[in-house]
Amino acid sequence: MKFTDGYWLMRPGVTARYAAEVADVRSDEHGITLYAPVKHVRGRGDTLNSPLLTVECWSPAEGIIGVRATHHAGSVQRGPEFALPGAERSAGKVRRDGDVVELAAGDLTLRVDTSQPWQLEFAADGRVLTTVGERGTAFVTDDTGRHFMLGQLSLGVGELVYGLGERFTPFVRNGQVVDIWQADGGTTSEQSYKNIPFHLTNQGYGVFVNHLGKVSYEVGSESVGQVQFSVEDQSLEYFVVYGPTPKQILERYTALTGRPALPPAWALGLWLTTSFTTDYDEATVNRFVGGMAERGIPLSVFHLDCFWMREYQWSDFEWDADTFPDPAGMLARLKQQGLRISAWINPYIAQKSALFEEARREGYLVRRPDGSVWQWDLWQPGMALVDFTNPAAATWYTGKLRPLLEQGVDCFKTDFGERIPTDVVWHDGSDPERMHNYYTHLYNRAVFELLREVRGEGEALLFARSATAGGQQYPVHWGGDCESHFNAMAESLRGGLSLGLSGFGFWSHDIGGFEGTPTPTVFKRWVQFGLLSSHSRLHGSKSYRVPWDYGEEAVDVTREFTLLKHRLAPYLQRAAQQAHTTGIPVMRAMVLEFPDDPAAATLDRQYMLGEDLLVAPVFSDDGTVEYYVPEGTWTNVLTGDQVIGPRWVKERHGFHTLPLLARPDSVLPLGADDQHPVSAWADGVELRVHAFAAGAERTLVVPDTEGTGSSARFHLRREGDRLHVTTDSPHAWQLRIGGPDGTLHAHPAGTAEADLPYPA
Repeated sequence: MKFTDGYWLMRPGVTARYAAEVADVRSDEHGITLYAPVKHVRGRGDTLNSPLLTVECWSPAEGIIGVRATHHAGSVQRGPEFALPGAERSAGKVRRDGDVVELAAGDLTLRVDTSQPWQLEFAADGRVLTTVGERGTAFVTDDTGRHFMLGQLSLGVGELVYGLGERFTPFVRNGQVVDIWQADGGTTSEQSYKNIPFHLTNQGYGVFVNHLGKVSYEVGSESVGQVQFSVEDQSLEYFVVYGPTPKQILERYTALTGRPALPPAWALGLWLTTSFTTDYDEATVNRFVGGMAERGIPLSVFHLDCFWMREYQWSDFEWDADTFPDPAGMLARLKQQGLRISAWINPYIAQKSALFEEARREGYLVRRPDGSVWQWDLWQPGMALVDFTNPAAATWYTGKLRPLLEQGVDCFKTDFGERIPTDVVWHDGSDPERMHNYYTHLYNRAVFELLREVRGEGEALLFARSATAGGQQYPVHWGGDCESHFNAMAESLRGGLSLGLSGFGFWSHDIGGFEGTPTPTVFKRWVQFGLLSSHSRLHGSKSYRVPWDYGEEAVDVTREFTLLKHRLAPYLQRAAQQAHTTGIPVMRAMVLEFPDDPAAATLDRQYMLGEDLLVAPVFSDDGTVEYYVPEGTWTNVLTGDQVIGPRWVKERHGFHTLPLLARPDSVLPLGADDQHPVSAWADGVELRVHAFAAGAERTLVVPDTEGTGSSARFHLRREGDRLHVTTDSPHAWQLRIGGPDGTLHAHPAGTAEADLPYPA
């Protein structure tokens, strides 16, 4: 939200009061409270008839400093609040030296010189990261009586801003206006399903605004040298999170707000859905599943979209008996074929549903101030909203899902949760504006915790569309409703990379696009991209996404990349373990892996899949792709071709290849079983060694299929022209030097060390 009219003037009806100096400071061992008048005080008379801002500073964890600026502290705090599982109040240490007071949190320091005009200086490792200057702390009022709190942090020359959720606008946020406000806006607008009030910059720090209402950002837009954020409230709280690397920033941010659960490894395989408004019944499902098997395309999960329930009755969680007369039998038959089952749900109850009256009678639906149930006709006729602030309502709702789990459903696609009204009353008295953004968190948490209770730790999995800060704890999230063309494919990738820089470890998208029908070319290119994502689902709206609808070559491409993903499963599961334990996403923006390479700073059409694979999807009809290769010798995993960086590369690829490059000095574990995403990965594992330089050393972990442990470890070291490999694996394993056609060396079970020729 903009308050100024250029640099000199305020907008009509707007008055801003900025912290001008420090009138008093109080501190204890762990925190500082600053009292800031909004004008320079030259005598006692200046202390009268004028506001005084209270600015509290503390550290909730090492490397993080919190700032809370308050105008009137007596306002009612109705909640909800973000849960911060990693916070403690006493992580900082205060030092005072004359007029200077400092708060240290590990390497991060907040410095305030109380003898100078208002300024908060955040520094680390001998350099200033950012400052809060003369317009950086304020409250603003307008002629309608609204009251805003405002914060500004300076941007340095060349400083770039990333994050703020899954956003489909340009990847670098500089120059953008962003409202943190949940919306069902597709992937072609400035709106977002996943709004996260957290950004990071290429200067070694991030900022989390700890406010659940609408947070309005001006990212180098209203004031081109500042990131400004404002809320309609009496208080504004934010945390500065130091890295210095982007990975370390994400580690600290997710430690504060919550780390992702580890999804089950079976979810790494290919998902296929009925699609949305298509005609389908059990015969259609069988035709799809059988068609995939006949064509040699292994399928891991089958998803039933909305119309598994009867029209006009979403959600009542009752199967449409006309199309699925024997749901339990159908699910059992699908499971006999090795499939997992996903079912679509949403948090809304249509008036025609039998559950509506039950929920209305028990008080489980969100109400208007006059006591009537909030309803509208958008999406479902007369639909109402389950009130998840009522524990009894949450229990009632998840109780309706339990029979589906007993029938054989394994996971749920938790759709919607964005268009939440603000003219309502919540059971627990929550602030309606704050609940607009937070509702999705309660919804996804309730369903995820049910799955964890029933299926067990490590088996819970959602396919969720909406989220806010902390929602990363309940994976997986997908990109929402995109069109079916190359622009939409690029938009989706941009949004996923932005979400990964906002603390989310796992992300997927609708392969082929959702709205419309892709051309065969778009479909095949999206299949490549989709099966080189953390999770892979074929899904559409009015048309099916079975590959044979797009030609025989589409079948071949789908088969090849599904088999490739199965072989990559131990590598992907290791990246998933890292996301779970550190918060670093599986799909990584190039700037995350290469923060010191200026060319990587703005790249949004390629990414790192885990730490060792560079993926550059093809976004053109003729197969032309242009991508950037960082320093070193990179090897195409599919062709064996090598590219030496740093440089830009322009290539043309057929539908069976794309730029999929292994990092220099990398060792890629490929599972022996290409038919299943979960297998005994260490048994017969192929270690593919890429461009191992003189003196290079690498430890490779082959993960367990469950949890965060390992099933084997290999240590590789090059000495001269020989490669030494030691392992604790009791299984047979193989080693291949270079690309897919490199020399393959097989080793029997129990081999502890091998000296292998390595070409100079």
